[in-house]
Amino acid sequence: MIDNKSGSIAAPSVETVLTHSGREPDDQFGFVNTPVYRGSTILFKTLDDIEAQQQRFLYGRAGNPTTEGVEAIVTELEGAYRTRLVPSGLAAITIALLSCVKAGDDVLISDSAYEPGRVFSDGFLARMGVTARYYDPRIGAGLADLMQPNTRAVLAESPGSLTFEVQDIPALARAAHAGGARLIVDNSWASPLYHRPLALGADLVVHAGTKMFVGHSDAFAGTISTTEAAWPEVERTRAHLGFFTSGDDAFLVARGLRTLAIRMKEHQARALAIATWLEQQDEVVQVLHPALPSHPDHALWKRDFTGSGSLFSVLLAPAPRASVAAFVDGLKLFSMGYSWGGFESLCLPVRLGKNRTARPWTAEGNLFRLHVGLEGIDDLRADLAAAIERYARAR
Repeated sequence: MIDNKSGSIAAPSVETVLTHSGREPDDQFGFVNTPVYRGSTILFKTLDDIEAQQQRFLYGRAGNPTTEGVEAIVTELEGAYRTRLVPSGLAAITIALLSCVKAGDDVLISDSAYEPGRVFSDGFLARMGVTARYYDPRIGAGLADLMQPNTRAVLAESPGSLTFEVQDIPALARAAHAGGARLIVDNSWASPLYHRPLALGADLVVHAGTKMFVGHSDAFAGTISTTEAAWPEVERTRAHLGFFTSGDDAFLVARGLRTLAIRMKEHQARALAIATWLEQQDEVVQVLHPALPSHPDHALWKRDFTGSGSLFSVLLAPAPRASVAAFVDGLKLFSMGYSWGGFESLCLPVRLGKNRTARPWTAEGNLFRLHVGLEGIDDLRADLAAAIERYARAR
């Protein structure tokens, strides 16, 4: 609910939330945006004050008005109890997992999940005595068969950010809760504008805010939004680890969020246009975009999502490495890079290999992940058309 000390709107649109939530101009001498708060030490006036620990802010690492504003926006968008802003998407995943487990516990992770989260689970969590197992992202209610007495967390990413399987979040939530585990969902692809996992039964939602929230490829951030029951352990874990996002980065996240609704509409339209066009190209075996009717999980996407993101993958016909190099090396507008969500288009050649264990990737051909930015759509098509022609010639 938006207040801004000038009235309230009971059920504002997401556009209004993004424009008005998380800022109080009256507290900032009328300035529209909450400024960058930089500081470690916060002062107390009396002994009673410091002993009471009731001030809004006690120490800089726990937050400031700049970080708090971002958290308020994301909390409202996700329909969450609370949100914490942390330094990166990976930090959000690690805090979420650590808030659920202790030595001797078990976690289940989607086989299509973000690779750094998998590395963390197989490395750090394993050293702490926590086992990580992987499940077929299309398992749905079958997850119940994998639950063990010590399973305490299920990490889903819907859709997967390389192969774009859509997961049945309500079914996963039922199976996780019946087994005494919490469900964590990475919602970075659709953003809370187009998907709300907490409403579907999830306990924690994480975002790589670096992507769509920031939107300009110039800052790192992550968010963790939770139900009331999951919040205490998340906040305790974050405090113990000392994770904190600087006021400068928080300001850039807030700035990006103000235009998220407009940018998501444009990214969605451009990505769908490119994906639809690619399906008609001779070298294309399959386009992995959940909003396309040809996608195997399209019905599930229609049930649980209200829109789609900028990111999808395309599988080209089998060809040697020389064809892959010809495709990417000559691109003019699509650059190669590991991130996504910015105004610039990106292309990433994908090799899954050891990152798929529960359901090995067996499709023949070369996989490319595309983030469709805000360039002219005809220019982007021309860039890809030339790349596909180079790919075919190099075979």
